[in-house]
Amino acid sequence: MSKSDSLFVHEKTIFTTSLLKGQTKYQMPKNPDGFTLELIGSDNLSVISKSGTVFVPLNEMKVNLLFKATKVADGSQMEIPIPVKVQGEHSTSGINEKPFVIPSLREWFGYEGKFKLTNQSRIVVDEKSASSLMKSAKIFQSDIEKIALIKPKVLIGKPKKGDIFLTLNGNLDELGNEGYLLTIQDFVMINAAQYKGAFWGTRTILQLLENDKSHSFLPKGITRDYPKYEVRGFVIDLGRKYFTLDFIRDYVKLMSYYKMGDFQLHLSDNAFARHFDNDWDKTYSGFRLENETFPNLPTPGEYYSKKDFIDLQILAENYGITIIPEIDVPAHSLAFTKAFPQIASAAYGKDHLDINNPETYTIIEKVFKEYLEGDNPVFRGKEIHIGTDEYNKKEAESFRKFTDHFIKYVQTFGKEVRVWGALTHADGVTPVTNKGVTMNAWYNGYADPIKMKALGYPLISTPDGWLYIVPAAGYYYDYLNLKKIYENWEPVNIGKITFKMGDPFIRGGMFAVWNDVAKNGITAQDVTDRVFPALQVLSEKMWSGKDESVPFTVFSAKAKMINEDPSINLRGKIESENKLVLNYKLDGKDKSLKVNSNASFKKQENRKVLNFENKQSITNLPVNEIGYNYTVCFKINPSQNNTANSVLFKSNHAVVKLKQGSTSNIGFSHEGKDYDFGVSIPENQWTAVAISGDNNSTSLYLNGKLAKKLSRQRVATGNKTDSIYVMKTLFFPLKSIGDGENSFVGKMKDLKVFNHILSETQILGIKEED
Repeated sequence: MSKSDSLFVHEKTIFTTSLLKGQTKYQMPKNPDGFTLELIGSDNLSVISKSGTVFVPLNEMKVNLLFKATKVADGSQMEIPIPVKVQGEHSTSGINEKPFVIPSLREWFGYEGKFKLTNQSRIVVDEKSASSLMKSAKIFQSDIEKIALIKPKVLIGKPKKGDIFLTLNGNLDELGNEGYLLTIQDFVMINAAQYKGAFWGTRTILQLLENDKSHSFLPKGITRDYPKYEVRGFVIDLGRKYFTLDFIRDYVKLMSYYKMGDFQLHLSDNAFARHFDNDWDKTYSGFRLENETFPNLPTPGEYYSKKDFIDLQILAENYGITIIPEIDVPAHSLAFTKAFPQIASAAYGKDHLDINNPETYTIIEKVFKEYLEGDNPVFRGKEIHIGTDEYNKKEAESFRKFTDHFIKYVQTFGKEVRVWGALTHADGVTPVTNKGVTMNAWYNGYADPIKMKALGYPLISTPDGWLYIVPAAGYYYDYLNLKKIYENWEPVNIGKITFKMGDPFIRGGMFAVWNDVAKNGITAQDVTDRVFPALQVLSEKMWSGKDESVPFTVFSAKAKMINEDPSINLRGKIESENKLVLNYKLDGKDKSLKVNSNASFKKQENRKVLNFENKQSITNLPVNEIGYNYTVCFKINPSQNNTANSVLFKSNHAVVKLKQGSTSNIGFSHEGKDYDFGVSIPENQWTAVAISGDNNSTSLYLNGKLAKKLSRQRVATGNKTDSIYVMKTLFFPLKSIGDGENSFVGKMKDLKVFNHILSETQILGIKEED
């Protein structure tokens, strides 16, 4: 639209910019002569919907509407953003101030007083909603028990004082799939229109209980809570790094606790050949899902069965999470070409499929078909991601043909499709369908988001320069710049492009972990150390958008009060009021330790010590591990002739060994990699050992003196001057002393665990307790 037309529309159009409490409909302006006006977007659909319906908020709010003006004569168009002030039900925020949760509550009005959860409190499900909500009530019951040490009964009926009531009596037009009303008075009521909204309400209550020191009280008030963006997600690269199914299941719960609804599982990919002697046959690749059509396709020992993957999706649905499975083709496809060498590209490398080979189409169709066909397909959700990025641009037309074909092929199974943005990089004339397709806009050079919108593709903001974590790679982010994101980003920002608030083409956003540098020592726990703080910030940004009234320093300080879903502890945190979180003399008096028949407490001088008589000895501790930052101190007197790999401490994830492999050196192992401190523990004498760990290093102290510090290290890959960083970090294992099969033989005493890095002076100053 020309500048003169634009000025004419603005001069001749009177937009309503303020609404009083009684108004239930936004009054559309009159069309200027020769033009039509249409309301196309709202950045708060729970206050002003796209149809112009007004739902009165609890407090005064600003809603950004987006109009489209179209010139009748030639069809040219322009967008007009209009901020509208909407008067609320209340002129103040009430008595109780808005409580802090993540993501923040969109609306709040505080009453006076507190609700108390007691042993008599019940979770009551509305009879009309029982078939839908009983699963969420059971999960909620279990979570409350873990936080508050109270297990409320779950029943169907009507609430009374002290109860929590769940119902699906909400207005779908007002609350959508994810919104809910939470009223906290003599009893607590969660009222939603759909299951997911009700479940999000339970997560809010859990965070409120977590924030209360007694884990019993909730501030009385009412909240009307709903997301600003539909898609709020996280992508994890499983192709270049295998994660256990238990880890993925725990991440479902972690994401749910922060109302992050989309979990994209990148199921296939490969590392860079330059890190593997430039030899494609040596280069690591992964395909993570059982395939009966092609049993040689999944990575041996590192894939999920189809049944387990279906069960994972059912768990996710119960937790309000949508699994977005991704099979990445036609680039990032070394796993396919290892299984089918005949479809590898001869021109662009074996990580490229030969997209001009008809057999390529046949094989990839069969792979997708196995997961999509039937009444109960392996891929249960409505959206499937097919990858499609970073193919060599010389094959732009063939790439576009391939992309279009597999979009339409997947759609024949009744699914919608997601793709990575690549159509600017692969510019051409071959049409690529946009109907039922959403694009992850990750790099504007590959897909110009303005042009992609003009082509009709809804966008998910996934900008690499903001939201890509590539652990220990030396490029992109090792840890995201959370202050910058909090203060400057929300999903309307894609690279340097900012779309207008309320733009209906911006579905939301996602951040990602890409494990580009395979086999570099980064553990699942290291990934979580990077993901968790980012999850907190991005949950806020994608649910609520920018909030300049809460500075980042305030947000980040309060965020430390909120942890993970109550049933998980991915970060290895041990709660304690003191820095000394565990303190065991190992003299037989601590009843929380479980010692098997091959271990005993033997008197030595003026006290008893833990004695491991043989390799079958084991002592179980009440925790699994401790994450960063920590210091673990103990005294040990090993017997002679301990065997290779004799175990000092073990968890679900790691082992600390008295003798690492065939050496005599103390070390540790996790995820198939071994680390050696290069120092041995003397036999038949007492040695004070301390091991400290942070997100970058693991340090060993002997008798109060630093013996060895293992830090990230540049290691040559064998390909000219290429090198990678190798990490040497450790979540310290504390599930058991020994392992009952190849335990160290000898004596141990005075085990102390600190959730803090102690200095050499502090370690030296630790005295033996009488």
